[in-house]
Amino acid sequence: MHDMLQPQGLTRRRMAMALPLLGAAAWLPAAQAAAPAPVARARRALMGTQVDMVAQGADERLLRAAMDQAWAEMERLTALMTRYQPGSTVSAINQAAGRRAVPVEPAVMAVLQAAQGIAAQTQGAFDATVGALQAWQFGASGALPAAQTVAAQRRLVGYRNLVLDSEAGTAFLKEAGMALDLGGIAKLPILQAGMDTLRAQGVEHAMLNGGGDVLVRGQLNGRAWRVGLRDPRAPEKLLGVLPVQGQAIVASSGDYERFFMAQGERQHHILDPHTGYPTRGPHGVSLLARDAASVNGLGTALMVLGSRAAPALLQKRPGVEALVVERDHSRWQTPGMARALQSA
Repeated sequence: MHDMLQPQGLTRRRMAMALPLLGAAAWLPAAQAAAPAPVARARRALMGTQVDMVAQGADERLLRAAMDQAWAEMERLTALMTRYQPGSTVSAINQAAGRRAVPVEPAVMAVLQAAQGIAAQTQGAFDATVGALQAWQFGASGALPAAQTVAAQRRLVGYRNLVLDSEAGTAFLKEAGMALDLGGIAKLPILQAGMDTLRAQGVEHAMLNGGGDVLVRGQLNGRAWRVGLRDPRAPEKLLGVLPVQGQAIVASSGDYERFFMAQGERQHHILDPHTGYPTRGPHGVSLLARDAASVNGLGTALMVLGSRAAPALLQKRPGVEALVVERDHSRWQTPGMARALQSA
């Protein structure tokens, strides 16, 4: 319930906080005419959102072949880690809750271990067992669930009751009724796997954008990729632009993606594991880093904890920069983010 990996039938275009700025045309910058290397681009529905892929290289045929392999790997991992497909590994773990451990492949184990790591670091502000909070539905006609239902499901949330045995390669939820939702922790590793596949196929310049999480490699036409950060309360406006190149990631979380209005408040999809209700902290968080692992799950945790917790969490993550838009619309940012963020 944190973020993605929802049913493909619910896929729709959302106003993500981070978006690539690829020029006046939909994809190609103005300088494209002078660039000798072709640019290949594609968009597919994946992980409950739209994923965009751009790659540049000398041979467009080879680019397309590499992109097909990247899509295949991301689709394979999504099928393992979604809770909405009965045959997925996550569904098997959930169905076996309280009864038995389930074998998981190394890629899934790595994501589960990452989830447990950020849960411990944030005292459960991030918790992959929020899948038990199934009363919340964020479709077009959402309704506020009954308080007693939320309370009953909330008692089944607790990352300490997820037992991972790395030697045996198994995962076990201790109590019947517990459930995993890897939406807030699986998307970045899946996108990273796509980027790693492109790199393994010799692609040196590429961008992947999945619902506002943007991974880049190299450059576009010899220039830095440009990623705009939307204002979470005025998405038609940009807070600024981040020029990124080499290996970099801009990850975002916010209360503006999936929500409905009830009791005069925005009831959004990022749930506080401690209360069972949508977070009432920041409106949005953007993170800038060189690798996905250093920020995975961190945005969701900061949506729960707010910017007061950011300095302590970021102290253990050198090289990670952050921008937090608080509920009163004030902004907190690291000095590195302030230096990197340019005017739109």
